[in-house]
Amino acid sequence: MSTFLTTLIVILAVVALMAIGVIFGRRPIAGSCGGLARLGLECDCDQPCPKKLARMQAEAQRSAEAEAARAQHP
Repeated sequence: MSTFLTTLIVILAVVALMAIGVIFGRRPIAGSCGGLARLGLECDCDQPCPKKLARMQAEAQRSAEAEAARAQHP
C-alpha cells in the first residue's frame, strides 16, 4: 500500500508542477509543428468552416488569375 501511495503522490506532484509551469509560462499549450497539414491530410468536410471556405476561395481565385496570366503570355 505504501508503494501505491508514494507513486500516487509523485504523479500528482509532477502533474501539479506541469500545471504551474503552464500557468506561469503564459503560453497556451499548442500542438506539434504542422499538425495534420504536415501529414498531407486535407479537409474533406461537406461544409467547411467559414475560415477554410474563404481560404479555398482565395486559392481558387489566385489559381484562376495565374492561368489567365499564362494564357496572355504564351
